Amino acid sequence: VQLQASGGGLVQAGGSLRLSCTASGRTFRINVMGWFRQSPGKERELVAAISWSGGATYYVDSVKGRFAITRDNAKNTVYLQMNSLLPEDTALYYCAGSRALSLRAPVNEYDYWGQGTQVTVSS
Repeated sequence: VQLQASGGGLVQAGGSLRLSCTASGRTFRINVMGWFRQSPGKERELVAAISWSGGATYYVDSVKGRFAITRDNAKNTVYLQMNSLLPEDTALYYCAGSRALSLRAPVNEYDYWGQGTQVTVSS
């Protein structure tokens, strides 16, 4: 499985960005897709996750009401719509796929990773 992420950039606080992640290869192995972020000196954090088949979602508290994770199974693509961005959202964002069934699977249960895409929010 290969994951290709895109959509990062520089935006002012209060602005919006949409990240995309397209999967290819043996995508049937994926049960859950997640978006993680990592900033310097911090651990990689699960921001949002979605069930590949049923569409159930999970969000970390700090992004609830601002971010939305969706999927397009026909395109093998997962999106992360980020609204009302804050400077503390600045990080390198990664998409990842897991064969685990839990939306709250820890980082070490994600099997496939895309390259990071930088999101920078200026104040």
